[in-house]
Amino acid sequence: MKSTTLLIAVLAGSFAASCATQLAAPPRTLRGEDAAAADRLFESRAYLGRKPGSQAGYTRTYSTQPPLIPHAVENFDEVTLQDNQCLECHGPANYLKKEAPAVGEKHFVPGSKTQISQARWACVMCHVPQSDARPLVENEFRGDRLVPVVQKK
Repeated sequence: MKSTTLLIAVLAGSFAASCATQLAAPPRTLRGEDAAAADRLFESRAYLGRKPGSQAGYTRTYSTQPPLIPHAVENFDEVTLQDNQCLECHGPANYLKKEAPAVGEKHFVPGSKTQISQARWACVMCHVPQSDARPLVENEFRGDRLVPVVQKK
């Protein structure tokens, strides 16, 4: 009984001592700021390409990368359940007339070549406009294909 009480006392004392020690340095985020500090606001950057068709092409960084949007999207209507302005140019009915890339085959309801799946309806969930913004966290990622530098017009 005495040995059990002694063991519990030793364990409790060592636990209390370990809790009392301070960390060598406070935790830091990958962005190098104090973890308790409020996040910085991101730097607003203009998207590359102003109107559809004006931006030079690019090579994807990896084979399954969703294509980037090569034009500004600020003046486009919000995507709703009833309307998606992206499909006015990229949908199956108009992409040839507009000389725009067609919506990918995996975006359609299985068995249909005209009806877009609701799972793929909100384009900007995967496709983002091109920007020359610096990464928030420096990294050394190199894809299987490098994206060329796009010249501004």
